[in-house]
Amino acid sequence: MGKQKTTLVGAPRDKSGTWGKVDWKRARREVRRLQIRIAKAVLENRWNRVKTLQHLLTRSFHAKLLAVKRVTSNKGKKTPGVDGTLWQTAKVRWRAACSLRRRGYKPQPLRRIYIPKKNGKKRPLSIPTMFDRAMQALYKLALAPVAETTADGNSYGFREGRSCADATAAAFNALSKPNSAPWVLEADITGCYDNICQNWLMTNIPMDRGILRKWLEAGYVEDGILYPSHKGTPQGGIISPTLANMTLDGLERVVRNAVRRRNRVNFIRYADDFIVTGKSRRLLEKAIRPAIEKFLAERGLTLSPEKTAITHIKDGFTFLGQTYRKTGNVLHITPAKEGVLALKRKVGTVIRKHVSAPMPILVKKLNETLRGWGNYHRHVVAWETFVGVDKYVKEQLWRMVQSRHPKKPRKWLHRHYWQIPGHHRAFTTTSKTVKGELRHHEVVRLKFLGIKRHIKIKADANPYLPEQGRYFAQRRHDKESRYLLGHSAREHLALTAAKRSNRAGASNKGVL
Repeated sequence: MGKQKTTLVGAPRDKSGTWGKVDWKRARREVRRLQIRIAKAVLENRWNRVKTLQHLLTRSFHAKLLAVKRVTSNKGKKTPGVDGTLWQTAKVRWRAACSLRRRGYKPQPLRRIYIPKKNGKKRPLSIPTMFDRAMQALYKLALAPVAETTADGNSYGFREGRSCADATAAAFNALSKPNSAPWVLEADITGCYDNICQNWLMTNIPMDRGILRKWLEAGYVEDGILYPSHKGTPQGGIISPTLANMTLDGLERVVRNAVRRRNRVNFIRYADDFIVTGKSRRLLEKAIRPAIEKFLAERGLTLSPEKTAITHIKDGFTFLGQTYRKTGNVLHITPAKEGVLALKRKVGTVIRKHVSAPMPILVKKLNETLRGWGNYHRHVVAWETFVGVDKYVKEQLWRMVQSRHPKKPRKWLHRHYWQIPGHHRAFTTTSKTVKGELRHHEVVRLKFLGIKRHIKIKADANPYLPEQGRYFAQRRHDKESRYLLGHSAREHLALTAAKRSNRAGASNKGVL
């Protein structure tokens, strides 16, 4: 699709360099100040004040700047809507921020595409235009404090400061004790985003209902044909995860109220996937599941028959890409076999795709795949899996370099790609920088990422309450220190020992 020139009617002219001179720290500070006031008003149950503060925030120019910055810096910044427009220059972004206003706003239909699912089916994805995405980002800034303050304590999907690792830690706490409930209801909602009752959203979501109605009724375009939307919230919109979370909030309370004795009933949810633990199959079938189905029916939703099952913990189940199984009184959480096979297939695809590309590019692509997968699973029992994946990657790289250098002997290949003086044995290639310096590019080894137990976030933690700001700041600092060092603790110690021994003139035989 060709690039189209962006024209925004009524936008003021841009002054040279205005977008580049925005004080983003001040913008975030001003928006955060209003969000804190909204969260406090929700706690005090002053909904008229919440509405007033949301009105102020959505008309704040700082909030508009942040909304435009978000949609022009995320992964979808190069994906246009039905108008084919992208905001790629500073001038266009500034004019877009100046044009975000409620009066006269009419969203355009969404562009419908389909992405494959693991079971072979396709998931519909609706892509708004850049302008509609910015409007959604703007109103999400005003809705997020409400959503966080009223959210379930054990809901971890698409929330600030929470992640899959927190959901995994919550499941570990619920299942790891000797007297933990042994039965698990694994549940999945059929087409959650596509089937939410729009009337329920209009009645229960505390935001500008005129804007919300326009988004829900915008429709979508597929193969040049406009289709109306009578239910659901578009999967692909920036505000859709927040709307879906608010639709399912209250489910934890319903589950706990369904039984008299609550101490052995646990609820963990990530987006529309959730599990419930109980002391017996009968309790889950006769008490908890009917309560869940009634709660969902009020919102136009149903449980998926294919993905909903009741399992004993000794038989094991898979949740968020990890397998939970108890042997005796010991709970083991390991990466799911399907996920490991998918990673290996992806590694093979990357190597074959870049078989003739420069080596540094291949190493970069492999590291993006391996490091992301490894960091996701490094909080569980994954050491043996990491070693197995490292072995597979080495085998694939060995086959690749043999095909690249068919006339070179094995010793030359091993010395050229796997042996660097004073370094651990990993696939490494070199390139020269602009200044002529030699730069090493090394394929990450998952076992060097290390296994690190994740500390679960507090259930009642709210990032929009000032008294908890230090708590979230400390968690962000700890996360950055774990993931951004570049080497795990073991690898760092090995490299440090190697440098010391080199300085002392000793050999490196004792380095791990």
